[in-house]
Amino acid sequence: MQLNKTQASPVAGHASRVWTRAIAAASLGILTAIAVPGPAMAADNPYQRGPDPTRDSVAASRGTFATASTTVGSGNGFGAGFIYYPTDTSQGTFGAVAIVPGYTATWAAEGAWMGHWLASFGFVVIGIDTINRNDWDTARGTQLLAALDYLTQRSTVRDRVDASRLAVMGHSMGGGGAMYAALQRPSLKAAVGLAPFSPSQNLNGMRVPTMLLAGQHDTTTTPASITSLYNGIPAATEKAYLELSGAGHGFPTSNNSVMMRKVIPWLKIFVDSDVRYTQFLCPLMDNTGIRSYQSTCPLLPGTPTPPNRYEAETSPAVCTGTIASNHTGYSGTGFCDGNNATNAYAQFTVNASAAGSMTLRVRFANGTTTARPASLIVNGSTVQTPSFEGTGAWTTWATKTLTVTLNAGNNTIRFNPTTANGLPNLDYIEIAAP
Repeated sequence: MQLNKTQASPVAGHASRVWTRAIAAASLGILTAIAVPGPAMAADNPYQRGPDPTRDSVAASRGTFATASTTVGSGNGFGAGFIYYPTDTSQGTFGAVAIVPGYTATWAAEGAWMGHWLASFGFVVIGIDTINRNDWDTARGTQLLAALDYLTQRSTVRDRVDASRLAVMGHSMGGGGAMYAALQRPSLKAAVGLAPFSPSQNLNGMRVPTMLLAGQHDTTTTPASITSLYNGIPAATEKAYLELSGAGHGFPTSNNSVMMRKVIPWLKIFVDSDVRYTQFLCPLMDNTGIRSYQSTCPLLPGTPTPPNRYEAETSPAVCTGTIASNHTGYSGTGFCDGNNATNAYAQFTVNASAAGSMTLRVRFANGTTTARPASLIVNGSTVQTPSFEGTGAWTTWATKTLTVTLNAGNNTIRFNPTTANGLPNLDYIEIAAP
């Protein structure tokens, strides 16, 4: 049906907006929350986990799932990692979130309190330390993506994780890292920035549903700076902004129930497509500790088609060089380590359901300080010459986003190096609708 909805602000600073959107009645989220003893699995939503939520259950410091944890050593494209997960295996796989702390901070000192808390609500969580505690936002974002790849492909709990339902979160410089990760991988379901510092990018191209939280008295990343980030997110992208009363820059660094009772519904809505949780944000059910709030209510979870991934080591891909696995952080079973020559190439065969413009994402590593340009050849024609800059180390992977036009059916995508240095190491490419 068509709903013409005018949302009034429940707290100071909330911008009123009029929304006319086609939604199903169940998406309104205006339901009487009833606690039930067991999981309420909706037949039309295989991702829904846990009993029907209530105001008290969302504010609780623990959900209904028992949890366990394990550690991850360094050398996987990020520093040490800490994984928290529900022990229940009867409800299928869970969505996951990767979290990174702020500048110079460690997971143990800043974020560990979130691990079991989020896992108890039905998420697999990986909190990471960074390779260098002075890493900036782009490096932290790259490491968040490496952590998600590790979690879903090589971790001991990978069978518990739904690799199509992933999210990122971070504090301060880590919040900027979460924004970078979401910009690089728009197939993510949600992003959360906690007092985010994002010096390397704006959010004008953001397609991932994004929640930004600010502290009223934060002089490091001020509410005004975070509001500016929020305003830069396109209108077509779901988003929310909250300013926490009396909070400073360190509000995410210790048990914070005000923050968690907003973050958990956001993750539930967009990672689990669970509209039972919209009642807590549309309108804001509990404004205790919240000075101002804005959002794109009614906050409807989408179901975008995940990108098609083509691994460089998997036939019919061709690598003129070696399929290697000596640098960690790669996806799948290896990567293409091409010969250092202009005639060494990597080629992928991809399938498009329809002809047209597509987004091409190339995951690569270049451990040198010299960029490695290449001709991008689509179906035999050179269409552009992207440059693959240095990533700082061969274990540091980055993603370059390009646009290509494909034919319906099979297409060949080839990268030919234009210098004797050859190609960077290529991990995979992804094809998705723009």
